[in-house]
Amino acid sequence: MTFEILHNDPASAARCGKITTAHGEIMTPIFMPVGTVGSVKAVHFRELKEQVEAEIILGNTYHLYLRPGLDILNKAGGLHRFIGWDRPILTDSGGFQVFSLTGIRKLKEEGCEFRSHIDGSKHFFTPENVIDTERMIGADIMMAFDECPPGNSDYQYARKSLSLTQRWLDRCVKRYNETDPLYGYHQSLFPIVQGCTYKDLRQEAAKHVADIGADGNAIGGLAVGEPTEVMYEMIEVVNDILPKDKPRYLMGVGTPQNLREGIERGVDMFDCVMPTRNGRNAMLFTYEGTMNMKNKKWEYDFSPIDPDGCYVDQVYTKAYLHHLFKAQELLAMQIASIHNLSFYLRLMHDSRKHIAQGDFTQWKSGIIDQLGKRV
Repeated sequence: MTFEILHNDPASAARCGKITTAHGEIMTPIFMPVGTVGSVKAVHFRELKEQVEAEIILGNTYHLYLRPGLDILNKAGGLHRFIGWDRPILTDSGGFQVFSLTGIRKLKEEGCEFRSHIDGSKHFFTPENVIDTERMIGADIMMAFDECPPGNSDYQYARKSLSLTQRWLDRCVKRYNETDPLYGYHQSLFPIVQGCTYKDLRQEAAKHVADIGADGNAIGGLAVGEPTEVMYEMIEVVNDILPKDKPRYLMGVGTPQNLREGIERGVDMFDCVMPTRNGRNAMLFTYEGTMNMKNKKWEYDFSPIDPDGCYVDQVYTKAYLHHLFKAQELLAMQIASIHNLSFYLRLMHDSRKHIAQGDFTQWKSGIIDQLGKRV
């Protein structure tokens, strides 16, 4: 994997670049649709390519490990072939999912014992077998196994958690270096910076990660309940230390405003379930603000959903989408999900354009408040 910085914004840390993987190029900043179990909810891969113009999607190690299972994925030749997606894929390590299983998991030095949310069966994740699992899934970018502590963790717990994550990271790197890809192409391993909202812990974690010299690096454990101002501060603290010549991935974030602020602070990659989850619940994102399509105000509005948006927006009217949601038709969720993902990718495209033009900061300041309005 290679990363080339193409332009820097003169007034901020924002930059645009190009990641090259075995399955294609990714222009950054980029938003990655979440395809947890090998599918982006309510969206066909054809639509992801042709309408959303997604350049990379996510899979989740925890969910794919449980279902369909490693045997099926291995016999299929990896996740790309199993799902018919020929562009890059990133897999989360499953750490966040495992540690969110409160009451049905046990944390140990060796790894984490947990029970499946599907059938209650017992499993054990270690840094080593997570790397083996991600090798078998075959993602272009694999995430290291870490503990994602609660956002309100006290300093003592955050310190203990970070120490464990760092020891696990060293084991992940060792296992990664001891193993080879299974399907004939390179896989990159991204370490994850943890440390909750404590500046000194985040600095320590970022230095530890930077010293590894990986192809790219991730920032985890944010957008988990802390104030947004604190999240932005932690991004700045971490990005001051992480290598500038490697892509930086902010995990699980977030709103259109969060993305703009993250880009301004030097983040290159984002993912979040918000566009599809909110879409399935009738909430649309636009440059004018957010629209709840169940509201009666759209009942007689025969204008396009978003005249400047993707193809489906220009075909379907607000009144029609309002009707579909009121009638609980599945097409409503599909249209809204495609719209929201298209909007997020459009924000990325426009961000790259303005970074290249040298006016990203001015452009971002002019739209940031409007993005959060209710229309």
